[in-house]
Order: sequence, then structure tokens, then C-alpha cells
Amino acid sequence: MTKSEKVKFAMETLDALYPEVPIPLDHKDPYTLLIAVLLSAQCTDERVNKITPLLFAKADNPYDMVKMTVEEIQDIIRPCGLSPMKSKGIYGLSHILIDKYNGEVPQDMAALEELPAVGHKTASVVMSQAFGVPAFPVDTHIHRLMYRWNFSNGKSVEQTERDAKRLFPENKWNLLHLQLVWYGRQYSPARGWNLEIDIITSVIGRKTVINEYYKKKEKK
Repeated sequence: MTKSEKVKFAMETLDALYPEVPIPLDHKDPYTLLIAVLLSAQCTDERVNKITPLLFAKADNPYDMVKMTVEEIQDIIRPCGLSPMKSKGIYGLSHILIDKYNGEVPQDMAALEELPAVGHKTASVVMSQAFGVPAFPVDTHIHRLMYRWNFSNGKSVEQTERDAKRLFPENKWNLLHLQLVWYGRQYSPARGWNLEIDIITSVIGRKTVINEYYKKKEKK
């Protein structure tokens, strides 16, 4: 198979498996999505979805959030990890949204990336999922899959994002990003990986990755 045929196979398989894809983080608007994505750094989506209802019951908009102290925010979000940095970020960005953007989340990548504790990936997720602007946020699942499928060299998430944007059509980025996340979790995880059920990797996977898988299996 040529590279373009492999890309086509991956996309068609993902479309068959996930014709519609739910957004993993529970939210109701751009602000609550921004906070949820910020909290998801080094924390599972499942845990974030347990914490955000507690936080949003007290403050689901920047005006209510700044009425809380950083310490109060930190107490609620502590189970998500990195709570000192995240609580300062949530409090700080809420102030900026009020002062600069009338309490609204800006629909602009550069403006989002300027907010405290908001990196490129978080900004990309918000642009993609809240505003429908084509973006390709790369998380650990996508980074792993792009390497396993020999679509990227795995050197950095920045390189993986560039490669994904080059290989996949722009009008598919937002859907593909979510399809890849779900596929990585369900069929091609980092731990407990079973190549027999990993449809895409078993067909188009990087030879060294597949050989390594079978070597490890033989040792068990």
C-alpha cells in the first residue's frame, strides 16, 4: 500500500467505527470546555468529568470564578493533579476574559495561547470543539497512533501535528482528532495492547512496532 492508500484505509476504518463521536469532556459552552481541557493535563478525562460538576456548581462562568479564591479553586480541583498551577491559571484567565473579552472566550488561537495555563493543545481543542475551526490537537493517543501507523516519526507532538495536518484533509481534522482519541483508547492503548483487535495497526502498522509487539509476546 502507498502512503496515501494507508491514510485512506485509516480514515475509512475510523469512519466505519465512529460515524459520530462524542466529545470526551463534559461541558456546556466554550468557557466550561476551556476549563475542562485545562484540567485534563496529566489527568484522565474520566476524573475531570467527576471534578468539573463540583467546580461548575460554584462557578461556570468567569464572573463567578473570580469571586472564589485561588485556594478555593485548588481545593476542588486537587484530584486532577497540578492543582497549584491549574488553580492560578483558572483564576487568572477568568480575570483576563472579563477585562479583555467581556467575559467571552476569544475565538482566536493566539489570544487563547496568551491565557495563563493554556498551551497550544488546549487552545487547539477549544478552537476545534467549541468553535468548529479546523485544528488538530495532538494528545498522547494521537501521538502514539501516528507513530505506530508510520505517519510520523514520534520525535515530538509538534512534528506529529504538522504531519497529521499534511496527511489528512483539513475539513476532516476536527472529526479525525476525536476519532483517533477514541480509537487509541479502545483498540490501540499504550498498556494492555492487543494487536489482534487493533484493526488499523495490524494492516498498516510500522514493521518495527509490529515486530517488537510479537517479540514481547513470545517472551511472556
